[in-house]
Amino acid sequence: MTSAEAARSRAERAAVGRLGGFEAVFLDPVGQTVQQRWADAAMTVAFEDLPPVSAFPVVPGRRWGPSLWWSATTGRHVAAGSNAMRIQLMVLDRDPDVTGLAGRPVRLLWRDPRGQVRSWVPQLFARRTDGTALLADCPGHPAAGGERARKGAEAVAQACADIGWAYRRLLPLDDVLAANLKWLAGYRHPRNAGRPGLTEAALAAFTRPRSLIEGAEAAGDPIEVLPAVFHALWHGRLTTGLDTPLHERVLVGPQGWSDPSKKGGAR
Repeated sequence: MTSAEAARSRAERAAVGRLGGFEAVFLDPVGQTVQQRWADAAMTVAFEDLPPVSAFPVVPGRRWGPSLWWSATTGRHVAAGSNAMRIQLMVLDRDPDVTGLAGRPVRLLWRDPRGQVRSWVPQLFARRTDGTALLADCPGHPAAGGERARKGAEAVAQACADIGWAYRRLLPLDDVLAANLKWLAGYRHPRNAGRPGLTEAALAAFTRPRSLIEGAEAAGDPIEVLPAVFHALWHGRLTTGLDTPLHERVLVGPQGWSDPSKKGGAR
């Protein structure tokens, strides 16, 4: 048994005698395990600042394993356990309503109808601008995790509903949308805004919708301008439809613009 598994076992054994409703287990800033009533922890703990309460599993033979995602929202790394989770991190990292992100920062404990203590660790935590939060799992396909995942999802959804938060199972994105997000994510870092004034020139070039290459050429040398355009698209300062592959003739418009020929907008 690893030290993390031993800590989990001790926490759950401690909960057996006194658990009423939901409880939270997490690591404090110095790495000590803390167990607290869920409603109290939700009000006082900045989960977005905490490390994973337990490590993401490494599955032999799986193409994607645990990694770190650099968040443009926070300027810090977020632990990710799978490619499916990494893609959902991209979605949340672009969401202007999200202010903080963390991977597996809390374990929830509760009793099932037979009185047995159960637990679940949601993969993602996202803090919203209004102070509420989203807990989420990122399955690779709808049935991933089986019955245990289903019951865990039901319990965590109830725990979140009790305090005005939300829980979701974030299903995989369409392949084209995922590919477009991955491309734009490569330009999320502030360095891609370029030299002073370049982003402003790029934004001015797309005050009316026009093709990507036409606007880039209007703002200067496309080799220099395009990273700034992709950076602005990532951050929502420019808009394009992401339901079809990005290419040089795709229409790009100002913030909030919606291409009437597309089903989806910038987000």
